[in-house]
Amino acid sequence: MPTPIVAGNWKMNTTVGEAVTLASALRDPLDAIEGVEKVVCPPFVSLLVVKNALGDSSTAVGAQNMHFEERGAYTGEVSPPMLADLCSYVIIGHSERRQHFWETDEVVNRKVRAALEAGLRPILCVGEGLEEREEGYAESVVTSQLRGALRRVDSIATLAVAYEPIWAIGTGMAATGEAAEAIMVAIRSTLSELYGDAAAGETPLLYGGSVTPDNVAEFAGQPNITGALVGGASLDAGRFAEIARQFAGG
Repeated sequence: MPTPIVAGNWKMNTTVGEAVTLASALRDPLDAIEGVEKVVCPPFVSLLVVKNALGDSSTAVGAQNMHFEERGAYTGEVSPPMLADLCSYVIIGHSERRQHFWETDEVVNRKVRAALEAGLRPILCVGEGLEEREEGYAESVVTSQLRGALRRVDSIATLAVAYEPIWAIGTGMAATGEAAEAIMVAIRSTLSELYGDAAAGETPLLYGGSVTPDNVAEFAGQPNITGALVGGASLDAGRFAEIARQFAGG
């Protein structure tokens, strides 16, 4: 199985100064945790200062989004080459991008391909809404998003996939470990179909959606869940470190 990844998505939180304080508080506790890849994803304005605050620590930096073009008249956007010197990961297709900024599977696909071409490691997000789950379409929605995002992608060697049920993001209502595992099995099966069993087996599958130190063991104990994309709990150094510690085996 792949090395677990625990990534903190700070979303639109922290000023530049607060980001430095949080990164500095995370550095030593996360360095003490082995066997798991640790990633923090601050807002664009804090990427450089967080990178500097982490220095040569074992914690990687990621961006929360990016544009798929390398340059051009796209006011307010940030391109893959701009990120390449600042971070190694990038979150793509987060449900909040799909919901609030109308990102389609086609847009997500273009971003995945652009990230890979730039040498960035994508954390590709997929997930269903509450109505889709209640009507029994969760698996088909997620696998459709996955197929759409990976069109014309030849290799998934550096890809990570985050399953985020939309109804669990920021609500405090997490999926059960059993329900999340069922979706992960469908994701890995789809990856196997597209890229073969070996590539699929080496792809980290992260759960995201109200992950906390109190419920993380339920997810970390599932065979196909190899990490977490953490929202609110990643803004607290102690809570985020505890989540990483659980995926490292306690």
